Amino acid sequence: MTPHALQDISKLEDTLWEAADQLRANSKLTSSEYCFPILGIIFLRHATNRYNAVATRIEEEKAAGKLPKKLPITKAHFIARRALMLPPEARYETLIALPKGTNLGSALVEAMNAIERDFEPLANQLPKDYEKFDNDLLESMLRIFDSEALRRASGDVFGRIYEYFLMKFAIQGAQDNGEFFTPPSLVQMIVNVIEPDHGVVADLACGSGGMFVQTSHFMEDHGQKTMDRVTFYGQEKTATTIRLAKMNLAVHGLEGEIKEANTFYQDEHRLSDGRPLWGNCDFMMANPPFNVDMVDEAKVKGDRRLPFGLPGVNKSKTISNANYLWISYFHSYLNARGRAGFVMSSQASSAGHGEEEVRQKLVATGDVDVMMSIRSNFFYTRSVPCELWFFDKGKPSERKDSVLMLDARNVYRKVTRKIFDFSAEQQQNLSAIVWLYRGQGERFVELVDQHVDRSLQAAHACFRDENAADGPCEPLDAFREAMKALHQQMNGFLETLPEQGEHAQPLGDYLESKGNAENGIEGFRLFTADAQKHRNECGEAWNDTKDFVEQILAPQAERSRSLASELDALGKHASRLISHVEADSRSSESDLWNSREIKKAFKAADAARLQAVENLKRVTYFHRQALWLLHRFPEARYVDVPGLCKIASRADIAAADWSLTPGRYVGVAPAEVDEDFDFGQAMRDIHLELKDLDREASDLAAKIQANFEGLGI
Repeated sequence: MTPHALQDISKLEDTLWEAADQLRANSKLTSSEYCFPILGIIFLRHATNRYNAVATRIEEEKAAGKLPKKLPITKAHFIARRALMLPPEARYETLIALPKGTNLGSALVEAMNAIERDFEPLANQLPKDYEKFDNDLLESMLRIFDSEALRRASGDVFGRIYEYFLMKFAIQGAQDNGEFFTPPSLVQMIVNVIEPDHGVVADLACGSGGMFVQTSHFMEDHGQKTMDRVTFYGQEKTATTIRLAKMNLAVHGLEGEIKEANTFYQDEHRLSDGRPLWGNCDFMMANPPFNVDMVDEAKVKGDRRLPFGLPGVNKSKTISNANYLWISYFHSYLNARGRAGFVMSSQASSAGHGEEEVRQKLVATGDVDVMMSIRSNFFYTRSVPCELWFFDKGKPSERKDSVLMLDARNVYRKVTRKIFDFSAEQQQNLSAIVWLYRGQGERFVELVDQHVDRSLQAAHACFRDENAADGPCEPLDAFREAMKALHQQMNGFLETLPEQGEHAQPLGDYLESKGNAENGIEGFRLFTADAQKHRNECGEAWNDTKDFVEQILAPQAERSRSLASELDALGKHASRLISHVEADSRSSESDLWNSREIKKAFKAADAARLQAVENLKRVTYFHRQALWLLHRFPEARYVDVPGLCKIASRADIAAADWSLTPGRYVGVAPAEVDEDFDFGQAMRDIHLELKDLDREASDLAAKIQANFEGLGI
């Protein structure tokens, strides 16, 4: 998901909340009465989106011969594709199309009952108290969540909307500063490192079930059917959040055993064969609440789930900070080859006293595998930094004495002023460091090759396929044609302008920029074809890939960056020229200047420019991802990189007071140049702005002088 898309989601959330809360304020309902029914409507919207997407996919599979054309479609077909086969009465479009005057409360209750009848794990979980709502209020609520943006929205979007509404309603106990919803990029990072693909997957603080959903995404990406290979077990202390988690799982076609329990005091699960969940998990994942205090010592003392003892007890006989209770649970629930990945407060990795004693015992097991520092502002509802901890009880003997310290605080994507995340490629690159640490160099090479190929594909995608000349225009061809149409609209009038005068400079800049852009597009087309030829001739050896990235792909990326700047400059020059001409009274009096059509043509050209520039940036972006890996690991083998990663031995950790904070080991990263900053373009923009300011200053000075003369001064 791009930063632009996430900014759009933020605006959407604000709009939805404002509309929904306005409806609540005009009703007689309290926030608590209103909250879960709203979440139920969001659930229906999301479930319908997934149903429609899967129904379309099934029809496409039939048309392609992958499924028999006359095959009756059943619930199993939808579950296999991770969606609910919604009965007609539960589909959003059915509800929104009900005739005026229909009792919508009854219709919504029936929709929820129909889903529960068809999907047993949701029995008694969905909201059904809609009949106490005013009919007009329900109709307005349904329409709020029927926007075009929400009809096309994905699961991550709905996860954020769920969280946003819960946060806004502030249900006491249903959430604690947002812990129930872990940012998708952090969940994906955990999944990428521990790679859950079989057996028992558990989350003892499962919140809205995001860890399970991302596990399913991971398995689906690897061609595996989730419910055929894993079983999900979760615990949550709040019934409302459990209902939310079950809804989240169901809408993705997943099932799991989620029980209401306070994990500090309860261990509620048993496997199907009667064994306890404790000690038998293949994978543990969690984002527990940080820095919880007041856990009763008497209730946890001697708990078999705490093999390293208690982290420290205060005078009131309570645990002053429960972070190490969680850490101990996650380790002790694993089987002999299990892996765990979880989010933890950054304070925990270097905490002293009793917590340090527990940490020392934990390090002594050899099971601490990777520690990863995450900068602040990754969480949607809090700005604190955190760390990702990873255990691996199946570590080979040669790595038992070491921990990969990975400081990812300088790796991030800025989504908004307050929210950061990882892009998919940043997640992959961080995962690739773990692969090298584990001796999986071939996966590292494959990822670099993938970045290279995606850069080339982005370059090719800028142009129409030569073998499909009648097909739709691709970005650069579309921009060229849109600019041609704009120029034709303006050219008749432009040819009447004198060579000297106030329009000479804007016209000259525009024509020069137009020529530069046209030459740049043609040059980029030829270079792209040549780069692909070199790639086709490139060998499979790592040195061949390195040479291609540095000798062919680097100039390609630079040309892409330069061409994007040329297109931006042309857009600015064209806009400036049009503004100049529009300010001239002669244009409004001339039949050669159709202001309405010219503005329309400029709008189309500018939209095409934005699309073309976005595509060109992808060429540069994927090259930069390949270069990021290549510069740090030039031999496709693990090496310590200052400021990024270091393999710390047990002796190193002991010498650092058993700290597991990556920053204490990796050192300081060398300063890096912001490759997204285009100095040349910035100077051109400043130059243009100065020209316009000079012109405005001259015009203003002339008017002032005329006014003085009019006053006889």
